[in-house]
Amino acid sequence: MIQTRIPLRPAAAPDNGRERLRRWWIAALVIAVLAIAGAALLPSFLRPAAAPVAAPPSALPSVSPSPSLSPSPSPSVSATSVSAPQDLLLLPGRVPTRGSGKFAYAPGRGKVLGSKGQLKRFRVAVEQGSNEDVAAFAAQVEATLGDKRSWIGDGQLRLQRVPGNESATFTVYLATRETAGKMCRRGGVNITVAGRPYTSCRATGQAIINLDRWRLSSRPYLTAKIPLAVYRQYVLNHEVGHELGRHHEGCPKRGGPAPVMVQQTLTLRGCVPYAWPRRGNHRFVGPSL
Repeated sequence: MIQTRIPLRPAAAPDNGRERLRRWWIAALVIAVLAIAGAALLPSFLRPAAAPVAAPPSALPSVSPSPSLSPSPSPSVSATSVSAPQDLLLLPGRVPTRGSGKFAYAPGRGKVLGSKGQLKRFRVAVEQGSNEDVAAFAAQVEATLGDKRSWIGDGQLRLQRVPGNESATFTVYLATRETAGKMCRRGGVNITVAGRPYTSCRATGQAIINLDRWRLSSRPYLTAKIPLAVYRQYVLNHEVGHELGRHHEGCPKRGGPAPVMVQQTLTLRGCVPYAWPRRGNHRFVGPSL
């Protein structure tokens, strides 16, 4: 793992309600202005042309959980459980650093993604205590993996989401950073940067998305003023790519788009951000590392 020094957040403001509220609104306004200005200047391939739209909890049918799984609580939609606006760089507000360690699984069965090829089934789960809605996360996962620019686009793979009480090839987890760190360590992956679990990872049968990155993006994407919606597409495609047998790659052309298997959360290796495994109707790859 590349040990990239991550800038610390600014020190907390004095414990004064009005002053904290004023500074929060100023920061939110600055972020919004920069995001809108930056998004307008982005090349077309860097914009979230098909940003996922989160479905409300009622859009997914309910099923009784298996006794072997933690029961799913009634979904509660939070400010961050819907898809990120297309011009937003990161979500404001506190990110929970640890949850219960138990997961709620998206109920029901999704449609088959892709037209032909081997069918792999997957589940989607969100850690309880993360303040994220499992139905909304599942909708974003399916929207990304079902895009023709994703892994299904070459016609050799089909994917389908199944409920938590059914067997699956892999599960996409959204976990707080402390839980993600533990899960990744058990899978043999160290995701720690600057003393805290920072990246996401893949362990056998698990694509583990770090809640910090899901809400706050990463330094290369923030520096390039790439919207959070695009980063989310990237991190899902990258970690699922590992589960599909893909390994890390390098940048094929300095200043060009980065293949999705570049560790874009940490470094672009001279490329610019790109969220998809395919480009121009072809698989887009870089040199092996």
